[in-house]
Amino acid sequence: MSERGTARRPGRTVGAAPAACELCRGDGGRVLWREQALRVVLVDDRDYPGFLRVVWNAHVREMSDLDAGGRERLMVAVFAAEAALRQALAPDKINLASLGNLTPHLHWHVIPRYTGDAHFPQPIWGPRQRDPDAAALAQRMARLAVLGPAIEQHLRGAPVPLAGQSR
Repeated sequence: MSERGTARRPGRTVGAAPAACELCRGDGGRVLWREQALRVVLVDDRDYPGFLRVVWNAHVREMSDLDAGGRERLMVAVFAAEAALRQALAPDKINLASLGNLTPHLHWHVIPRYTGDAHFPQPIWGPRQRDPDAAALAQRMARLAVLGPAIEQHLRGAPVPLAGQSR
């Protein structure tokens, strides 16, 4: 790939997006970071405040459709989103997932998890285990304002301490 955001192999789905692709028609959430190759969006999920998606802007289906530079840039953004969530929300665990079965457009889910969340220890797409604590959800929602700046700091390379750690 000579420029980021183009497919590595000619013939792969890239450029003109299928009309049915929801990530080509819209952002897929509230944009917290956008650059030429990708965007990081906050998903509106009441059970999972801080649920992020890192979306490749061009319509490609698989990681192997990108060249090494594109794959590296995408994973840097995924890791920056993870680090920003750890910094802002101090979750018990982060889940990373790239499925695309329902939306075959390259994107990663970056999901903060807590032992008392609605599905823990199951995946968020699994059977609901409980109703999460409303006060805990409200606290997490209140901390979302720092996510965008934290993602920007991580993507620009500024060192940022994790929640509960000093520099």
